[in-house]
Amino acid sequence: MSTNINLIDSFQEFKDFKNIDRPTMMSVLEDVFRSMIRKKYGTDENCDVIVNTDNGDLEIWRTRTVVEDGFSEDDDLEIELAEALQTDEDLEVGDEFVEQITLESFGRRAILAARQTLVSKILELEKDEIFKKYKDRVGEIVTGEVYQVWKKETLVLDDEGNELLLPKSEQIPADYFKKGDNVKAVVSKVDMMNSNPKIIISRTAPEFLQRLFELEVPEIFDGLITIKKIVREPGERAKVAVESYDDRIDPVGACVGMKGSRIHGIVRELKNENIDVINYTNNSQLYIQRALSPAKITSIKLDEEKKTAAVYLKPDQVSLAIGRGGHNIKLAGKLTGYEIDVYREADEQEEDVDIEEFADEIDSWILDEFKRIGLDTAKSVLALTVNELVKRTDLEEETVKEVLSILQAEFE
Repeated sequence: MSTNINLIDSFQEFKDFKNIDRPTMMSVLEDVFRSMIRKKYGTDENCDVIVNTDNGDLEIWRTRTVVEDGFSEDDDLEIELAEALQTDEDLEVGDEFVEQITLESFGRRAILAARQTLVSKILELEKDEIFKKYKDRVGEIVTGEVYQVWKKETLVLDDEGNELLLPKSEQIPADYFKKGDNVKAVVSKVDMMNSNPKIIISRTAPEFLQRLFELEVPEIFDGLITIKKIVREPGERAKVAVESYDDRIDPVGACVGMKGSRIHGIVRELKNENIDVINYTNNSQLYIQRALSPAKITSIKLDEEKKTAAVYLKPDQVSLAIGRGGHNIKLAGKLTGYEIDVYREADEQEEDVDIEEFADEIDSWILDEFKRIGLDTAKSVLALTVNELVKRTDLEEETVKEVLSILQAEFE
């Protein structure tokens, strides 16, 4: 009596593998059993492996040619007449002898080996599927649940239980996660490490901010508004240049929303990151002026060859242009592609001295450091505290105090 091999019963645990469809699973099963056949009989060429993907049944049929007694040269391909007649009395020399091979006939050891091989193949296939899936999703937003928090990275599980890594370097400085928290991030990088997919997600990448805008602003998602460029200092400030292809749509207004309704959710997701949305333009001077918002600029001198911009502002606008920690001017430079230097316009009624006048007392590289952050006169330097100057420049506290002493003496 023939016995079907029901793989769903025999290999019950393989039903629950993620990302593997049933036909693929059955194809792997067939390969495993063909390997078993080759080990036992030397060849699988005369064997048919029939897989039923609907109910998990698998049947193995082996065909051999009937030969005269004593003339079999290969028992794996031929069967002698006397032996064949024991199964079917109507067989003759030259006929095909077909028999069904049962799972039990392979023996317990072979079945256990097949189970182990199957586990290995399925896991390998599953890893490949995860790799392909996420390779195609680079740049897309994913949401997962924090599973474990380490010092240098956080392990996040997606809704299918796949492991995603959020390195500390890809987290916003104000991010704080604990197990069970939901995390939103963008797929940044996907690699195969020792046959295991390594999926890196990021909350600091410009693409993350772009995807958040696409989710919140329908006009961007529909292509009516285009994001030309995004630059970020994660958790501190971001600048987003947008352009509208429809004159009736105000791109900045659409991105911000009524009373900031659209941008508020993005700011909250980014831990109160300051987001400046500006109108993109091909006019470099106007673009730089918009990029340095909220500072109001008096005039700009451009050097197109060197890609530098000398920006002149009233004294009360210099600190706005530079921004806290220098973030505003740094991001404006990245956004526009120009190296921006800010210069303070001296009040005509105010007595002041250009810091270059102190070149004989202060090293030129120190003076350059002050000019780099827009402090080109003595009083503009004296207007700031020692701590502020140390924070904004790369100078030591002792050096700053010495410079302040020299400058102060000029007005005594």
